[in-house]
Amino acid sequence: MAWSKLKQNLESFLYPGLIGKVEYGSTSYRYLPGKAGQCYLTVDKRKILNMNDASNIIKWYQSEQDIKNDPAIRIGIGNEDIEAVRKEMKGPVPEERLRIIAESRKKAKLAKELMTAQAELCKSDFRTAATAFLSAPLEKSLESQDILLNILALIDKRMGRKRIINLAEKMKLKHPIVQYFYELRLSVL
Repeated sequence: MAWSKLKQNLESFLYPGLIGKVEYGSTSYRYLPGKAGQCYLTVDKRKILNMNDASNIIKWYQSEQDIKNDPAIRIGIGNEDIEAVRKEMKGPVPEERLRIIAESRKKAKLAKELMTAQAELCKSDFRTAATAFLSAPLEKSLESQDILLNILALIDKRMGRKRIINLAEKMKLKHPIVQYFYELRLSVL
């Protein structure tokens, strides 16, 4: 399917409150064999998910800092995370400090996973995921491990208010970029 048709189909499923806010983009370099092109999702004209960007390796530290400092991103910390930090620290450490260290480590790990996912994703992966999304039931996309399918399902107009609100617990276990789009969708309900 041509990019223009794919984009048109995706935009037809976009939740009305997100029209103009979330946009799909794609670039191609027909005459430069070393550049395969890229696909990206923008929110308010800012690239949020960029697939096949060579500069991702350099940007991971900034992304990690953005994730650590973003109060909207909530990371679930379990007793096993705190116990792992307690074992690593040799000596008495206050409980609140253990929680902060465990949360910081988990956020750093998630930031690196996000950058790895973005570096590994490419234009063809986006097209494959978008085509699969358009031909599969919404539930299948929500339950998938593929972050692109999760994002496309969350910003879909077929996702009702109640359904979005009921996903709160499941979203805590998802990738930070999926959580970001979940919070974005909640903000326009």
